[in-house]
Amino acid sequence: MLTDFGTILLFIIAALVLATVMLGAARLLRPSRPNEEKLSTYESGEEPEGNAGVQFNVRFYVVALIFVLFEVELLFLFPWSVVFGNENLIDQTDGLWGWFAMAEMATFVAVLTLGLAYAWGKGYLDWVRPTPRIPEVKSPVPIELYDAINQKYEKP
Repeated sequence: MLTDFGTILLFIIAALVLATVMLGAARLLRPSRPNEEKLSTYESGEEPEGNAGVQFNVRFYVVALIFVLFEVELLFLFPWSVVFGNENLIDQTDGLWGWFAMAEMATFVAVLTLGLAYAWGKGYLDWVRPTPRIPEVKSPVPIELYDAINQKYEKP
């Protein structure tokens, strides 16, 4: 007889084995025909311009992290509100559970609000379009050679 943890462990092992088998089968069955077009850089259907090493503004990543942070907050708030709204549970513990749960969630929301205030104060939420900085690449190969190769393979 398995315990609850044993059942969970079996599910995790089965998931890992299934994912490995599926990825291995896909690798064996798929065709592999690389060509120049497939291996080229793709930029939303447009021909790439310049070097692919262009630096992006860090605000893109910060805004994405803040979004994920508040999504996680919602994942904690919904189940908490369902349990907190259960009056039978609060009545069984003489109201002590209700105050503890309320203080715990207030602390959680306060920490997240502090993080939001910090990001706002640092200006991470101000969406200013930065001027792109194209890095200079020091290459031993002359730029004329790159231009000649690009012209050779350019489509008419």
